[in-house]
Amino acid sequence: MEILIAAVIAVLTSCGVYLLLRGRTFPIILGLTLLTYGVNLFIFVSGRLNPDSSTIIGIGEQYADPLPQALVLTAIVISFAMTAFVLVLALRARAELGNDHVDGRISVEDVNS
Repeated sequence: MEILIAAVIAVLTSCGVYLLLRGRTFPIILGLTLLTYGVNLFIFVSGRLNPDSSTIIGIGEQYADPLPQALVLTAIVISFAMTAFVLVLALRARAELGNDHVDGRISVEDVNS
């Protein structure tokens, strides 16, 4: 099971980094989202979830660590706000520049028209 989760984290992170390095804004937004999913899964798994542990202290002998879960919830809220900001920024850049290149270059289609 650990190998499967590690493979999923690796695939999410590598796909996110690959999409972040693209030249258009929409793949960058998708890459940022995939990268945050990979990091959130890594933080969540680092809490060593145990199905036999109790969530309330005093009921069982072992209890679940709430810190990774709180960190993941905070990271989800932050990543949602950051994704919304980057999306609005990309739409504004598209409206101002007329294309969705990250560096503001004019494409061949724009020159020919």
